[in-house]
Amino acid sequence: MISTETMAGETSKPSADGDKLRVLLVEDNSSDIELILRELRHGGFEVSSDVVQTAEEFTQQVRANSYQVVLADYNLPQWRGMEAVEVLRNEGLDIPLILVSGALGDVTAVECIKQGATDYVLKDRLARLPLAIRAALQEKRLREERQRAQEDLAKKVGELARSNAELEQFAYVASHDLQEPLRMVAAYTQLLAERYRGKLDEQADKYIHYAVDGAVRMQTLIQDLLQFSRVGRNGKERTDTECKIVVEQALQNLHAAIRESDARVDLGSLPSVMANRAQLVQLFQNLIGNAIKFRGSEPPVIQVDAERQEDAWLFTITDNGIGIAPEYRQDIFTVFKRLHTRAEYPGNGIGLAICRKIIEQHGGRIWVESQPGPGSSFKFTLPMREVPAEQERQLEHCS
Repeated sequence: MISTETMAGETSKPSADGDKLRVLLVEDNSSDIELILRELRHGGFEVSSDVVQTAEEFTQQVRANSYQVVLADYNLPQWRGMEAVEVLRNEGLDIPLILVSGALGDVTAVECIKQGATDYVLKDRLARLPLAIRAALQEKRLREERQRAQEDLAKKVGELARSNAELEQFAYVASHDLQEPLRMVAAYTQLLAERYRGKLDEQADKYIHYAVDGAVRMQTLIQDLLQFSRVGRNGKERTDTECKIVVEQALQNLHAAIRESDARVDLGSLPSVMANRAQLVQLFQNLIGNAIKFRGSEPPVIQVDAERQEDAWLFTITDNGIGIAPEYRQDIFTVFKRLHTRAEYPGNGIGLAICRKIIEQHGGRIWVESQPGPGSSFKFTLPMREVPAEQERQLEHCS
């Protein structure tokens, strides 16, 4: 191994603003080494370098020192410079390697790039070498920045996942543990109302009514919170699920509301998806239930459809209800977000938040298209399950 920092009496100093460059040269010709270093200095680099000629020397040097770039001749008496790429890969080092060769055909050059060389420069065109090195170093900097960004993102995603898990655990424990003392409060305030209503003054009756109403509302709120937290804790197991059967189950659960409102629910052709069946029932029940609840003066007319996209199913639930103003399209999926008073429409504003959580847990997305008055179209996607090739052909034929 040869150090070439002061080789062959080269004493010219680089410019004050020159870039410092540590180079490992894989070369056996001293004249070529001198020409390369001179060109780099003329190109504005402050160069320090080492020279190796064998695989053993190369491996020893990259283990012992830090280099910004490797300049390798394609053919040496004892080995080929391209073999240095494999050494760098085995050592886990990301160092740009530029081939500097007397002759290199286009086919060979392309193959070397495919194998991991960053670039190549012919020895009779060394004026291009500083530019090639700067491009290689810039590419490496961008690669390192992307890697750092990916690592930071992965770290933040991990932290967010842990934080969400802790919040879900807290919500579950808090809502679960609050139920018993709140049940006692509700029970005894209701008992107080039954025994003493009308026996005290009017103001006392009003206070008792407020206490009973508040306790009952708090019970409902905690039960909703517990239901919301369970979406993240449960339902990770998925099976092949027929959506038509799921929607029919949801309609059975909504039978009383459908009969009371004289609602009509029409089903289009619905696919089979990989999903958690219980959560899918809850999803359709919430969306159809909302269409019934937020109805206008006419009986609700609800249409459930699905259409095939490139890699997902797009479901649409359309109604003729009161509609939603554009500025609230995102707000409605926020937990406990209400657009109406409880006197107008009952509930705590958690149903659509649960729907969004279910859809996102299944790898899809949910949104609404609506204007005040003419009704709403809730849309969501679910990933398309893989089907056998024969069934795929049958589906294409049917479509």
